[in-house]
Amino acid sequence: MASKSNPFTFLQQVRTETSKVTWPSRRETMISTVMVLVMVVFAALFFFAADQLIGWLLGFVLNFGN
Repeated sequence: MASKSNPFTFLQQVRTETSKVTWPSRRETMISTVMVLVMVVFAALFFFAADQLIGWLLGFVLNFGN
């Protein structure tokens, strides 16, 4: 079990660990954001097309007997 420390020591440790983080630049953040948005659009279009195709095939199969 971890030993208890006072809140001041804890906050010092948090600050020390936070300073070790390599933060992305503004440009890297914008590029990553745009990439995510593009992939979301592609995924939405793919699933929309797949849903339409499956719906059309299912309707064709169910109406085939009529």
